[in-house]
Amino acid sequence: MPSYRWLAICLSASLVMANAQGLELSDSIQIHGFATQGYTLSAGNNFFGHSLGNGSIKFTELGVNGSVRASRRSHIAAQLMSRRAGGTDDGHLRLDYGIIDYRFSDESAANWGLRVGRIKNPIGFYNDTRDVAFTRPGVILPQALYFDRVRDIQLSSDGAQLYGEGMVFTGDFNFQLQFGKPRANDNNTEVALLGGDRPGSLEAKPSLLGRFSYDFLHGRLRFAYSEYRLVLDYNAGESDPNGSGLIIFRPRIISAQYNQESWSVTAEFARRRFDYQSLAKYFPYSDVTGESFYTQASYRLTPKWEVLARYDVLYQNIDDRRGEKLEALSGGRRPGYSQFAKNQTLTVSWTPSDAWLVRAEHHWVDGTAWLPIQDNPDASAITRKWRLFAVIVSARF
Repeated sequence: MPSYRWLAICLSASLVMANAQGLELSDSIQIHGFATQGYTLSAGNNFFGHSLGNGSIKFTELGVNGSVRASRRSHIAAQLMSRRAGGTDDGHLRLDYGIIDYRFSDESAANWGLRVGRIKNPIGFYNDTRDVAFTRPGVILPQALYFDRVRDIQLSSDGAQLYGEGMVFTGDFNFQLQFGKPRANDNNTEVALLGGDRPGSLEAKPSLLGRFSYDFLHGRLRFAYSEYRLVLDYNAGESDPNGSGLIIFRPRIISAQYNQESWSVTAEFARRRFDYQSLAKYFPYSDVTGESFYTQASYRLTPKWEVLARYDVLYQNIDDRRGEKLEALSGGRRPGYSQFAKNQTLTVSWTPSDAWLVRAEHHWVDGTAWLPIQDNPDASAITRKWRLFAVIVSARF
C-alpha cells in the first residue's frame, strides 16, 4: 500500500479516536485504542525505512485492546496491533497480548495471582508498556536495552506468570515470575543474531523470566531487577552449510528512577551473555558478554510540554568494545563500529489533551550496533557516525 494511503488511514483513525474517551460497553467491559504515525529523516544510515534524503513515513502503529472483568478476582484482556517499521515490520495484524488473569488473594496489604496466555515480558521499566506511544519516554525507547529490531521476541511470551504485589514499610513491592515461549516466528531475530536471513529456522524454547521492583515513598524512588534465560534453537536448512545449534541468551538488568513533581531521572544497566553452541562457523567466539546502559532526565515545563535528554551506550562484546578484534578476524567484513553504539538524544513532547501527543527528537549516534540490517542492506553504504530526526503524532481513546 502506498505510503500516503497509510498516512491517510492513520490520521483518519486518529481523528475519530481523539473525539472519544474509550468505549465502556458496561461496568465490566472496556475497549481502548491508539494510532501513531511517524516520520524519520536521517543522515548517514536508514531507520524505519529509507529515511535518507526526503525522509520516511514508514512508521505506523495501530492498535485496539479490550478487557472483560468476569468476576471480582478475574478478568480477560487482549490487544490486536498492526505495526509498520521500515524493513523490520510489514504492518501485519498480530496478537500482542491476550491473557486470563485470576487473583488468588485480594487484600489491601498484599495480593497475588496467576496470568496465562500471551503475556507481556517483565523486562526493565518500559518493556511491558512499550506498545503505546504515550507510555514511551521518547519517539523510540533507548535502543541499548529495548531493541526495536527484535521487538516481538522481547515484547511477550506464550505461557504463565505468577505475580504478587503489596506494601512493605513505606514502599510497594511487585514481582513477576514467568515461564513461557517467546515469539520468534519472524526473521528479525534471526537477522539480528545470525547476521542475516538464513535458510533454516529459529525457534524459541520455553524460557524463564523474572522481575522484582520496589517503589519507595509513593514512587519517588523506584528500583527493579530483571533477569531471564532465553534458548533459541536454530535448525539449519539444506542449503546452509554451517549446521544447526543453540543460542542461549541471559540478560540481567538493574533499573533505578528518581521522581519529583516536575522532573525525573532514570537509569538502567544491562549485562547480557550469549552462548553459541555448535554455531562457531557463524561467529569467531563461542560465548560473548555484552553490556549496555542509559541515563535520561526529563523536565515538565508545563502540564503539556516536556523535554528529555538521554545518553545510551551499547557494547556487543565487553572484551572487544571497539570491535577491532572482530574486524580483524572477519577480514574487514564486519567493521568495528558494528559492535558498539553511543547515542545522545534530545526530545520535546507536547500533549495538548489526554487524547493527543506530538513528539519530536534528534539523535546523534556513533556506531551501528542497533541499526536494522533490513533498512540498510548495502553494508558498504553504512557509516559509523550518523544522525536521526524523528517525529510522531499519536492519538488514543
